[in-house]
Amino acid sequence: MTYLDGLNERQKEAVLATEGPVSVLAGAGSGKTHVLTTRIYHLIRQGTPADSILAVTFTNKAAREMRERLAKRLDAESAYGSPMPFIATFHGLGREILQQHGTVIGIPRYFTIFDRDDSEKVIKEGLKALDVDPKEVPPRFVLSRISQAKNAGLDAASFNDKHGRESFRSRIVADVWKRYEEAKKKEKALDFDDLITLPVKLMKEHAEVRRALQNRFAYIHVDEYQDTNVVQGDLIHLMLAPQQNVFVVGDIDQAVYTWRQATIENLLQFTKTYPSARSIILEHNYRSTKTIVEAANSIIELNRNRIEKKSVTDNPDGERIVIHPENYAEGEGRYIARECRKLIRQGQSAEKIAVLFRTNFQSRVLEEAFLSEGVPYKLLGTRFFDRKEVKDVLSWVRLALDPARELDRTRAVQYPPRGIGKVTLGKMVAGKPEDFKPSERAKIAAFEEILQALNEASQTALPSAFVRLVIEKSGIQDALEKGGEDDQERLGNIRELATLATRYDGYPGQEGISLFLTDAALASDQDELDRKENVGGVNLMTVHAAKGLEFETVFVSGLEEGLFPHEGMGNSEKRDEEEERRLFYVAVTRAEKRLYLTFARIRRIYGTDFLSEPSSFLRDIDPALTHYSETFEEFEEIIEV
Repeated sequence: MTYLDGLNERQKEAVLATEGPVSVLAGAGSGKTHVLTTRIYHLIRQGTPADSILAVTFTNKAAREMRERLAKRLDAESAYGSPMPFIATFHGLGREILQQHGTVIGIPRYFTIFDRDDSEKVIKEGLKALDVDPKEVPPRFVLSRISQAKNAGLDAASFNDKHGRESFRSRIVADVWKRYEEAKKKEKALDFDDLITLPVKLMKEHAEVRRALQNRFAYIHVDEYQDTNVVQGDLIHLMLAPQQNVFVVGDIDQAVYTWRQATIENLLQFTKTYPSARSIILEHNYRSTKTIVEAANSIIELNRNRIEKKSVTDNPDGERIVIHPENYAEGEGRYIARECRKLIRQGQSAEKIAVLFRTNFQSRVLEEAFLSEGVPYKLLGTRFFDRKEVKDVLSWVRLALDPARELDRTRAVQYPPRGIGKVTLGKMVAGKPEDFKPSERAKIAAFEEILQALNEASQTALPSAFVRLVIEKSGIQDALEKGGEDDQERLGNIRELATLATRYDGYPGQEGISLFLTDAALASDQDELDRKENVGGVNLMTVHAAKGLEFETVFVSGLEEGLFPHEGMGNSEKRDEEEERRLFYVAVTRAEKRLYLTFARIRRIYGTDFLSEPSSFLRDIDPALTHYSETFEEFEEIIEV
């Protein structure tokens, strides 16, 4: 078994532990993706049918990387080349379950997925119908409460029974939730949470569906298990066959999503949930220098709610960690931009540099500094699929599949402009065709004719060809071609959409188009890193967005008390402190060779200048591992050494 060559003993133990429940505590840089893919490959080599193997992770990027690694191995040996295991995100798995079995609970096979904007728009309409000012009860707040309730196992009715009389806001949430569910049903739509909660409901209420899934997947693998919530834990548990062949990989020290209802208890209590489970710890770090590994150990060992492990590495000591103070945030930004420029001139690839920050507002000062210093950068956060022109095309695509979708109809009929104003649109939505004027009827008939032609084409067209057809027939292409320079860029974006759709050309007609639409709705920030336009610049992103990534050089900015660690997270002070430290640990362990820790004495927040102390996290690192920059003497009095 030459594919086991190069694995250390603990990694090999994990790969060969194929039967029963297994938990792997994998430290940062310990090669967990390599272990996961090698274990799946080993199962296939031992005769397990590939399509009876499931692997679940949290981002499209991680799932794609696992598929590509495995496909490369399998394609090299034609005997194992087909089919492939099912590798997907949790939401992708939920989509698969609902598309295959959802009709049992009234879910259409081809449903659309509301993104956050769609959900907030419907909720806003619900608030207006109740005569509630969206400024008094923000749609985002309502959506957050609904999401929290769903992930706690509540539906609209049970939430109303449990919380409907607690407060004015709770009553409004309960009332709006009912309207929200009605609107989704009318639009044949689900939201992100439905993709997890509904499969759980389906399996709990329908034993035949549960058995079918247990028979389909003999071996289940879960990546980043520390980030699962209660409902996701239930989803996996319900899918397990009696043999309980479940392999979970996680790291409690990188659990940073409790604010999304993730619970580290799923990993902490794994051996209690599955008493026969084997536990394996991967402590060897292959990513970072010894200096960075030792610094990370000194940070995270201060947390109490964890499973003891200590990362080790054979890598060289490397450079000491640079700590750089500045008087103002603007000066901090300029220092980082200039250091990046210096590193790039010395041969460092810009795209292998990351500047991390705790909260999104910090990006403005950093962007201004990079622009001023002429250093190329890309800001992770503006998703390709959130751009207006892209959402316009996607609305047309969804509407072509199902002309009954009112939200998409409202958007599509308004762009490109076709002389159908708000009054006419109101008549359309109200379903009063008898009120149309002759001129209105002609315009609406032309619009409906385009939709009918596109609907017919969707039955047989390849997804990429269909997207190109939509761009042309809708009139969007013509409108943008006549526009200015900005419109030319937008035209390039929607053409890129057709290129992305080629990934789904292996699926027939509407099935491929539906898969394309679902993945577009579920795309994450990290998917932006793989886009051609995002190659060649320094990466600016939050620490949360950087989780799972690695870079040769990392700057962690804004290390000020109250900012990082951040104030006001959650309800438990102890949990806040430990989660913030885990987040700092994640930031530090993204670095392979160089690590810079920066802070400012004065930072303007919401128009007010705040004087800050250096982050307490800086004192957690052994001073022997760090090196203060040349400005240290100016700040010596306020830095504890």
